[in-house]
Amino acid sequence: MALVLAWPDAAAAAEVLQVRSARLLQVGDGNRSYVVELACVMVDPGGEKPALAWLRRELPRSSRVNLRPVGQEEGRLLAHVRRLDRDSDVAEGLIAAGLGSPRPCP
Repeated sequence: MALVLAWPDAAAAAEVLQVRSARLLQVGDGNRSYVVELACVMVDPGGEKPALAWLRRELPRSSRVNLRPVGQEEGRLLAHVRRLDRDSDVAEGLIAAGLGSPRPCP
């Protein structure tokens, strides 16, 4: 993780291991795994279930993703997440689907 945080503009490829909540993912990179929080998006507590279902459809287990770290919060990596086979940010997709709203990025 130190390498990823040392060069925050560099994209790092990873694999989705689990969608833990409407904003948290467990991703793996070789022998390591990380808890990644989607950057720049808020999900209303009442909209957690539909947002979680949407994320699980968009990021099934073993999906390959690029991470663009923007910081760290409480041991979680804050990052923009993109599937390798798509050209859109997952957080932007949540917002476009009406399941999230923008939040200031660190």
